[in-house]
Amino acid sequence: MQRIQQILILPFVGLVRFYQLAISPWMGSNCRYSPTCSHYMLEALKTHGLLKGLYLGSKRILSCHPWGGSGYDPVPKKEKL
Repeated sequence: MQRIQQILILPFVGLVRFYQLAISPWMGSNCRYSPTCSHYMLEALKTHGLLKGLYLGSKRILSCHPWGGSGYDPVPKKEKL
């Protein structure tokens, strides 16, 4: 099951890495959070899997605006069942 999860998140990790390498350097350091939104998305995908990782990462990106939050905001730990 873990291997399938890794394969499913691979295209999304690729998109974020493309953004980090090709687009982000041209935009400058504008992130209001630590870790940056792109690093947060990668960590959320790897920690929580595809659906919850996309949800958490998207929620974080949508809150990154002048009236949104800022500061240290780590990915929540995965709850053990």
